Amino acid sequence: MAESPLGLLIGSWEFEPSIEGRSPGRGRATFDWIEDRAFVLERSEAEWTDPGWVESAPTSTQSVIGFDDTTREISMLYADSRGVFRIYRGSLTDDAWRLERAAPDFHQRFIGTFRNGGRTIDGRWESSPDGIAWELDFPITYRKVEDSDATDRSVPPHDAV
Repeated sequence: MAESPLGLLIGSWEFEPSIEGRSPGRGRATFDWIEDRAFVLERSEAEWTDPGWVESAPTSTQSVIGFDDTTREISMLYADSRGVFRIYRGSLTDDAWRLERAAPDFHQRFIGTFRNGGRTIDGRWESSPDGIAWELDFPITYRKVEDSDATDRSVPPHDAV
């Protein structure tokens, strides 16, 4: 069985997108193991100062990320505060993190490169109407600010709350 690369993400990260060289705001994302280290739960919160982003960007997101030990592909189930639900597929290595989805007339992809010993991710989101001609949506940088312990943060059953 192949070792999961998802451990590269574990911890807390601050992120900051850029629009035309300026920041529309900042956020924080946490990646924690769940279900006995079978999956990773990603949660993020952001505060946007740019009026355009306040209207169109999510203030919170949640994702569950899994790894296929045969194909080495990752899958991410994504939801956000706008009521958006998506499924991304991609790859994660020591050097790069890639996600992509193909939907009619709206393809998206994320391309990220790890730097500084895996503590910085320089990334960009791109979109395409056809999956062939891609345009930059925005660059984004993630900086790891806290390593997480290896503790599984599985959500307790609903009846245990």
